[in-house]
Amino acid sequence: MASMDLMNNIDVKRGLSPVAAVTDNTAFVSEIVDTAGAESATFVILTGSLADADATFTVLFEDGNVSNLSDNAAVDDAFLIGTEALAGFTFAADNKVFKIGYKGIKRYCRVTITPANNTGNAFIAGVWILSHLRSAPSANPPA
Repeated sequence: MASMDLMNNIDVKRGLSPVAAVTDNTAFVSEIVDTAGAESATFVILTGSLADADATFTVLFEDGNVSNLSDNAAVDDAFLIGTEALAGFTFAADNKVFKIGYKGIKRYCRVTITPANNTGNAFIAGVWILSHLRSAPSANPPA
């Protein structure tokens, strides 16, 4: 049944590749995603071990119409699905998943996750999911 087919009706893009743990307050900056052909985008954040005992991780969602986001601006809350606060987390969020969505009018998006008070290992990765595609099915594997 087509209405139950999620795989062919989303497009998945790399957001933050798994890398060595960050041991300071260096921000995690996602790949810029091109939302052309999709009505919405969701950024999924995956945490691994977060070794610090008092670190916090703040999420910023930006959009723009220039492919390198040289015109970036923080997304107006009216265009977010969920909130940046709900997508943020603390050191206590080992092996958790967070998400934030976008239904705005700009073509390009990026998410930045900024640690504060981080002196331990922090493993973070992310994935873009483009949905409500104007043309389906999407390519598999994703382009």
